[in-house]
Amino acid sequence: MKTRSLNFLSIPAIGKKNVDSSWNSRAGFTITEIVIAAGIFSLVVMGSILSHVTGLKLCTTTQTKLKAVDTARAVLNRTREDIRSATMIEVGNGGVTNFSLVSSNKPRVGNAIQIHPTTDTNVWVRYYLDTSDQSLKRVASSGRKETIASYITNKIPFAAEDYAGNVLTNDQNNRVIRMILEIYQWEFASLNKGGSNAFDYYRVQTKVAKRALSN
Repeated sequence: MKTRSLNFLSIPAIGKKNVDSSWNSRAGFTITEIVIAAGIFSLVVMGSILSHVTGLKLCTTTQTKLKAVDTARAVLNRTREDIRSATMIEVGNGGVTNFSLVSSNKPRVGNAIQIHPTTDTNVWVRYYLDTSDQSLKRVASSGRKETIASYITNKIPFAAEDYAGNVLTNDQNNRVIRMILEIYQWEFASLNKGGSNAFDYYRVQTKVAKRALSN
């Protein structure tokens, strides 16, 4: 008796699908993930903007300070050269049209100095503090006038001292002229003059003696 083998075909069950392994991968992000990613991105952007703004502020502040230092240096250099080349220097008080010496036996301090480059007393250069606009001005006997520094708050910028730094009460030959400028300037004056709430303080000082010790 022969045995007949039957081959049965495998028929898939109705309602079932062959699921590929690639379907296990996720096709998108959840709302929670999107919110977290957006929050991190916002923090990065805000940090970048804040760093940029801070850098701009520091740059502006540095430029303003450098400008103030450069202006002060120019003032000191010009005054120093006039004093060094002088034949006679007088410390007193005055303005654009007048000058008066300090009385005898009084401390040689004042808001002005008058410099004579030669022995001719009719030729002079005068530096004086104009309190009406808080500026240091230079006027010459030739009539030329100019402002060389602004925002000055101290009233007595000039003094005559001895070699030890003591203020003199006489006009000794080897006196030293001291100039102090206290500047109270708006921090961003180079961008917007007349500010009212961001001031900075500077103090510059120099001591100069004339080359020719004749008077």
